[in-house]
Amino acid sequence: MSRLLESYVAGRWVAAQDAGTPLPSALDGSEIARISSTGLDLGEMVTYAREVGGPALAAMTFHERAGALKALALTLMAGKAEFYAASTSTGATTRDSGVDIDGGFGTLLSYAGKAKRELPDATVHLDGNLEVLGKGGTFLGRHIYTSRRGVAVQINAFNFPVWGFLEKLAPAFIAGVPSIVKPASSTAYLTELVFRRIIESGLLPEGSVQLLSGSARGLLDHLGGQDSVAFTGSADTAATLRAHPNVVEKGVHFNAEADSLNASILGADALPGTPEFDLYVKQLVTEMTVKAGQKCTAIRRALVPLALVDAVIDAASERLGRVVVGHPDADGVTMGALAGLEQLDEVRKSVRGLQKSATVVFGDPDNVEVVGADAATGAFISPILLRADADSNEVHELEAFGPVSTVIGYESIDHAIELAARGEGSLVASVVTNDTETARALVLGLAAFHGRVLVLNREDAKESTGHGSPLPVLVHGGPGRAGGGEELGGIRGVLHHMQRTAVQGTPDVLTAVGQRWVTGSQRSIGDEHPFRKSLAELKIGDTIVGGPRLVSRADIDHFAEFTGDTFYAHTDPAAAAANPLFGGIVAHGYLIVSLAAGLFVDPAPGPVLANFGVDNLRFLTPVKAEDSLTVTLTAKSITPRSSADYGEVRWDAVVTNQDDESVATYDVLTLVAKTRTEGN
Repeated sequence: MSRLLESYVAGRWVAAQDAGTPLPSALDGSEIARISSTGLDLGEMVTYAREVGGPALAAMTFHERAGALKALALTLMAGKAEFYAASTSTGATTRDSGVDIDGGFGTLLSYAGKAKRELPDATVHLDGNLEVLGKGGTFLGRHIYTSRRGVAVQINAFNFPVWGFLEKLAPAFIAGVPSIVKPASSTAYLTELVFRRIIESGLLPEGSVQLLSGSARGLLDHLGGQDSVAFTGSADTAATLRAHPNVVEKGVHFNAEADSLNASILGADALPGTPEFDLYVKQLVTEMTVKAGQKCTAIRRALVPLALVDAVIDAASERLGRVVVGHPDADGVTMGALAGLEQLDEVRKSVRGLQKSATVVFGDPDNVEVVGADAATGAFISPILLRADADSNEVHELEAFGPVSTVIGYESIDHAIELAARGEGSLVASVVTNDTETARALVLGLAAFHGRVLVLNREDAKESTGHGSPLPVLVHGGPGRAGGGEELGGIRGVLHHMQRTAVQGTPDVLTAVGQRWVTGSQRSIGDEHPFRKSLAELKIGDTIVGGPRLVSRADIDHFAEFTGDTFYAHTDPAAAAANPLFGGIVAHGYLIVSLAAGLFVDPAPGPVLANFGVDNLRFLTPVKAEDSLTVTLTAKSITPRSSADYGEVRWDAVVTNQDDESVATYDVLTLVAKTRTEGN
């Protein structure tokens, strides 16, 4: 008997109390492993996540979590050969395994990088701008995101045993929420292998990740309002989970990615012989054959102009005729097996359903030539291309989750949009056209029914990641039939796991809560210039006031001549006087910023290494000759960089005139050494 897969529960590997259910190889039906969760204490898993994993993650900043995730990704990548070897038994070719395995590790790296760049080195994320709630400026409001004090349960599908769990785990981990990973049984042996290497690495805090191998029945009984469930699978199962009493009554956060009848639309301009026609056919065949069509984003409906239906079928059939089905290790094989014999039966059943209103124009669901394996024992099937009329019902209702797609003719752009919408909500649609107006009309018409729309043409084809590739920086999900959920999307995916809270209070309170200085908070003006302080010495609120500095007409004339900015408001008294906004010659905005820098900069070498930008610059009041400028510069936020001997300091800059009117406001961005060096 083969090995029984284990679960990782409360810091230990645990085997079920029975022999488990056999997991057959997709290639020959031989037993790879067994799986069961009988006897596991699911309540213990949830409690351990909340009481051990949650506090451990809460003690880490976003940047520290990102560093752990990056280290994990690099460790897993270094040992990926064994994952590729195990992936073969799922029916995956080397190309298929790359999408799953390298795609999963790439998602970890993407989230680690995004968190370092876009989130603070803190545990609180600020959302949006301050809201002034009182006339005196002493009562303010701001939204913040904090980690929920629960667990993220992740129920995954069989088709991506590596990427499928890592794309859910990564944003939850960055958010500071522990995960319980539940893989689909048929390919769980690959998930368990990767998970073992994660635990062995010791890179993630104890309790931050747990693995449930086998049934999750009863798991939702232990969840509450601080917990979440992210589900990928069938619409029927999603509906069952969504109706669970704890989801309905206790507010368990539920996200589903379910069935999706994705469409690809060929523009009327993309005639045979054009690059777009060839791109369309190539993409269609690729989406049918990668992972043997077992992708929630694969093209199920190929919508083409009526006049081009035959041409598309002929070109796609010719290309499909070159597909070699068989054992992934056999020479020349370009498409492997479905995940198992049960999946093969499901696909054949779905094809028979489609045939009620569609005709098979390429392939045979019951017969396939297989290289390097036995078609009688493996889950092999031929690519199947069908043809259907637009008014067919089954093609808009039934998904064959395999290498199956249907070509459907459309009459107009509006008709194409109507047909795509009959899928009742999809993860992705693609548009292949070189006409920007056609692209615009289709994108705007499709957007309400899809989570993602790809526009492909000769210009972006070389860089395009393809119709069926979800990206960590873009949202993955869709309305209606597709589940109504949303995953990934960069930092959006992180914030799904966090609680947004509106905080009201004084400026000092909001500064303390968000660790970011806000207008009206206390400033600290000392004897030492803030630019003489290292990152370790500098405090939020440290301030320098510089000025006043008189602005002369000679300053304005010199700046115009020196820079070449001779706009009439700075050089032509008559024209400037006629301008209703100025009423005379005014100083250049960038002259104001330059003069302000001269008022706050400390010129000697010191901890401040560089100014790397200015954010949110606004000019509020015109400055005329003989006005006097004063600048107030305050340390707004301080962010050390873990990978360098310096960090970032954001300064709040306010320039005022002699009447105390705000002339300009902006943020100055500097790099500051963590410690002082000798002589500085």
